[in-house]
Amino acid sequence: MDRAEVIKTQLNKLKEEGKYHEQIKIAEDATGFSYEKLFKPYLDQFVTEVWVEDPYIRHVHQLYNFLRFCELLLKGPCKVKTIHLLTSLDNNGGNSQQISGLEEIKQSLQSYGVTLDVNHSSSIHDREIRFSNGWMIKIGRGLDYFKKTQGRFSIGYCDFDLRQCHETTVDIFHTKYTKNS
Repeated sequence: MDRAEVIKTQLNKLKEEGKYHEQIKIAEDATGFSYEKLFKPYLDQFVTEVWVEDPYIRHVHQLYNFLRFCELLLKGPCKVKTIHLLTSLDNNGGNSQQISGLEEIKQSLQSYGVTLDVNHSSSIHDREIRFSNGWMIKIGRGLDYFKKTQGRFSIGYCDFDLRQCHETTVDIFHTKYTKNS
């Protein structure tokens, strides 16, 4: 028990100094890496604002991924009031679907008292998610690290803990201050 307290103290010190870093490597075809499993440990009652930078929230499955992430934020324990999304605009003729999908998510979030602020960038490349409590999570593939299932009635279609993943790396940092843009 004493050792656990020492580790907790050291972890808090690293977080306070902005030096905390953890890396999770998700292997090809691995399972058990749902958004809940990956993000929930970093969500607490102090999270009121979230910044998502992901250039690939364009296609239907990517919009659903973002929607699932938003649903996770609504379930608590955080008290999210604003979600900022920075993504690229689909210039291959699918931007009307992208824009209407994001608008529908925005309207749905409003009924929960959450504002979705969407901005587009033609130069965005990196992917990161920042929480107002200081946690920052960088995923090589952004929110789109799940593989397509064999069919709509296959295991893993609904439960992402059972869905196979693409290989990717997740870097988790704690920063004393998060940028507000």
